[in-house]
Amino acid sequence: MTTRVGVVTFPGSLDDRDAQRAVKLAGAEPVALWHGDKDLRQVDAVILPGGFSYGDYLRAGAIARFSPVMETIIEQARSGLPVLGICNGFQVLCESHLLPGALTRNDHLHFVCRDQRLRVENAATAWTSAYAAGQEITIPLKNGEGGYVADARTLDELEAEGRVVFRYLEVNPNGSRRDIAGVTNAAGNVVGLMPHPEHAVEELTGPSTDGLGFFTSVLKKLVS
Repeated sequence: MTTRVGVVTFPGSLDDRDAQRAVKLAGAEPVALWHGDKDLRQVDAVILPGGFSYGDYLRAGAIARFSPVMETIIEQARSGLPVLGICNGFQVLCESHLLPGALTRNDHLHFVCRDQRLRVENAATAWTSAYAAGQEITIPLKNGEGGYVADARTLDELEAEGRVVFRYLEVNPNGSRRDIAGVTNAAGNVVGLMPHPEHAVEELTGPSTDGLGFFTSVLKKLVS
């Protein structure tokens, strides 16, 4: 049976088609999910893509968190459904309290778009098993509200529990605390990050194919 990975489209999503393509290249079946529909169509995993859901009014991800589809995703994520939030999707996961912390305006107050070096800190999540801990990868980054923040206690807990999944290398592009680029929940099935792995899955268009491992990781997790 083909593994089905849902990709949610919110009003203002920009990278849903790119995420669907990445899923297909990894060997799974991409399934389009609509923000206003609670039905996840029997998918095996879900991706919340980048963009500006609901125009990023109030705060990035703050309105999307209350969309009908998120009601089901939150419930199923807490029961083990693999969920990946990319950029705006990461913001939605934090607003939904599936992940701790929040994303704020970049410390330099400018939108940033660059190929970003990352270090893989945790290769044991549903979305990172194709990598090795300590591996360095390059994938694109593009955000205006990408500064990851949390109180000191939360940051210490994330570090102690190995829940920092990615860390920025060479330059911190947005002022994220402790150079954190992505985190996971305690169970390892929910991962959020600001850079865009779906834009680094083909030699023709990406700075590398380093992002493909996200999508092959979850496929391996689901078929094992």
